[in-house]
Amino acid sequence: MGISQRIRTALIGAGPRGTSVLERLLANWAARPASEKGHPDAGSLHIDVVDPYPAGPGHVWQPGQSRLYLMNTQSFYPTLIPEDPQLAPPLAGGTFDRWRQDQQQQPLPSLTAEERAEISTLAAGDFPSRALYGRYLSTTLEELLGCLPDGVTVQFHKTSAVSVRPSGNGTFDVGLDDGGFLAVQSVVLALGHLEARLNAEQRALQAGARQFGLLYLPPAAPADVDWSVVPAGEPVLVRGMGLNFFDVMGQLTEGRGGKYVEAVSQGAPGSSGRYALEYLPSGQEPRIIAASRRGTPYRAKAALAGYYPQAVKLRYLTDAALARFASAGIVPSFDHDLWPLLHRDALWAYYTTLVRTSPVAVNEPALFLEALEEVLRPHAHSTVKWENEVERVVTSHVVPSGRLDLLGLAAPLAGRSFASRSDLDAAVVDYLEDDARRSALGEDDPVKMAIGALHHGRAVLKSAVADGGITDESWVGGLRGWFESFVEGLASGPPAIRSEQLAALARAGVVSFVGPDPKFGLDRTSRQFSAASPWVRTGSVKTSILIEALAPANRVARNRSTLLEQLLADGLVRPRLMMTAEGTPVETSGLDVQPHPYRAVAANGSLTNGLYVLGLQLSAAQWGTAIAAEARQQHGPVYPSGQRTLRDADEIARGILGL
Repeated sequence: MGISQRIRTALIGAGPRGTSVLERLLANWAARPASEKGHPDAGSLHIDVVDPYPAGPGHVWQPGQSRLYLMNTQSFYPTLIPEDPQLAPPLAGGTFDRWRQDQQQQPLPSLTAEERAEISTLAAGDFPSRALYGRYLSTTLEELLGCLPDGVTVQFHKTSAVSVRPSGNGTFDVGLDDGGFLAVQSVVLALGHLEARLNAEQRALQAGARQFGLLYLPPAAPADVDWSVVPAGEPVLVRGMGLNFFDVMGQLTEGRGGKYVEAVSQGAPGSSGRYALEYLPSGQEPRIIAASRRGTPYRAKAALAGYYPQAVKLRYLTDAALARFASAGIVPSFDHDLWPLLHRDALWAYYTTLVRTSPVAVNEPALFLEALEEVLRPHAHSTVKWENEVERVVTSHVVPSGRLDLLGLAAPLAGRSFASRSDLDAAVVDYLEDDARRSALGEDDPVKMAIGALHHGRAVLKSAVADGGITDESWVGGLRGWFESFVEGLASGPPAIRSEQLAALARAGVVSFVGPDPKFGLDRTSRQFSAASPWVRTGSVKTSILIEALAPANRVARNRSTLLEQLLADGLVRPRLMMTAEGTPVETSGLDVQPHPYRAVAANGSLTNGLYVLGLQLSAAQWGTAIAAEARQQHGPVYPSGQRTLRDADEIARGILGL
């Protein structure tokens, strides 16, 4: 970097990603050689931060939101501050867990009574509220602003950016919603979650709701929804049983005064007598009818000492395996090259755990594992499919009830039909209680360890996708085509307490279910929304209220951002196209970028220098962009993908500073 430079940059988006770039700009500026700092004309750095929401938390993590909204990771997991010794040292801040411990010992005077109460009982393995994580983000930003290096100024603009246009000489004019303009040399798009246009089906449902006076709540961030418009006592159809479903569930039950109490489980004779939850309604709840493609919610997370199970170590989908592809000049295919390795890891994790915890389920355990290891060896058999060889070995050694149907884990109701909704409800409650029981067993449950292998594998796959890439056709048809929804349903689930709560709500009659493969529509005869499962023989459910328990679609071409629409219209950015196996171009969810650092590719294929991209809009170049950066864990492996977003932020900062 030239020591006499005057650098001015704009960070559009002040949530965690934008704040990470700010932190890295400060750290790298402070780490300049002493000779540059002491020069009479040492240069200056001005950072404009643009966001209508509070800087640090941004839109999603606002500290004032309901404390019923929980993070999907435990306290020990997230961090805003990198811990990579190869990067410039941070000027302030630390991991969320370190902040949590500091606040327990000496709370900040600015903490609210609710925040103090939550922190006082929050442990490293607990799931904090999103509101508390937002407070961590805001106080960390305050710490950073309290130690600005010489020559650095930061200005916050609590408004939206509506345009970014080149102004000549390698600079940009950033138009603001309040009428102002910023003249900068570089722009970072850290836009985060954007409002999206509805798809054709959603638009039809919304139009029908207007026509017949129904209530339709489209996909939205749960904290943005006014849940008071949902009346008590009325049946409410909720589409989606992923993570957003549990947010909806919480607001319409606990959020209305209902209580969970412990009640002795009425389990089978000889059971452990563990406690299950009972729900005490307040009378203000609606009657929730939940629907999803699987017919069940995501599987709950296992109780573990760390983010990954220590008992599981990948043997097949490893960094060494990825290096072999790279050294051979092979761009791997997901279905052909990567999934078979991860599939082997999941099988090995399951059956080694089964042998350890339920040896009676296995005939000659030592011989079984020896034979299994042999047939799992990649390329061990050239004439017989390895899956068939595994099936042969498993069939000869493992009792039927102990055999793993890996893909079937994501569809627990597959192959079953139900005479009534009450039969379906009972089956879903059984599934929830069984899944919660398995979660409590942690590393002693074979199913959870098979899922644990998939969880490990996701971290490796993230590096494979971001570093060397995978073939376009396998991205479209494999990774995003089937694996993403499969693994999210198994490894991205809620805390186990949510499964126990949902089971309690179902037992209390507050929640019931539609069934697998539901079809939604608008019944114009009854003037109501309808949903029906082909596997439940009691016909369709009809309600006057439909809630989409989904986040807005993360697709740049369907966004409702004035800024992003302008950038697309002006050709400064473009969605990335990928080719299917049939040779058909498909528009992907994210922007076309060129690494490293990630810079936008214009409509004509040229590079838009000085325009950087970070976060969700990288979803066509990276996989799993929505997950927070991972603090270094005391237990288990440290994967390079864990702090990739922070390294991306560092690369952008160094690019801006010319380092």
